[in-house]
Amino acid sequence: MILIGLGANLPGRFETVRQALDAALLALGAAGIAIERRSGWYESAPVPASDQPWYVNGVAIVTTSLNAAALLRRLHEIEESLGRIRSVPNAPRTIDLDLLDFNGQLSDDWPILPHPRMHQRRFVLDPLAEIAPSWRHPALRQSAAALLASVDPAQITRPL
Repeated sequence: MILIGLGANLPGRFETVRQALDAALLALGAAGIAIERRSGWYESAPVPASDQPWYVNGVAIVTTSLNAAALLRRLHEIEESLGRIRSVPNAPRTIDLDLLDFNGQLSDDWPILPHPRMHQRRFVLDPLAEIAPSWRHPALRQSAAALLASVDPAQITRPL
């Protein structure tokens, strides 16, 4: 299973953040990355906590002929095409496409797999548990539901 996390808290050139995320979904398809299933959208407070706008997040299960490194490069290209500017970590962003898991691969090299913080983020685990409740973290061997139960309760997400 290949999992991609989607998120944004700035609309960029779009009227709304959700339009930016919809544009990202279209761009994925145009790049040969097929969306097999996707979660609903979730509103989430920034992590770590800050005064920046709240995010809209979701998770998609995709298929592609690309390997993990090529897929992550393509995700970065799509982000850039949609106006993402990388500045400092955890900065507000017009689009964020994260490679969360690539068929259960484990890697400490680039790309790091699974995503190194996904198991600590409610904004990833809530939508992931919605679409893939039986998915298990490749390194921790816990289900999305079990990981979700252990996440800091101060992290806030709400289905939209």
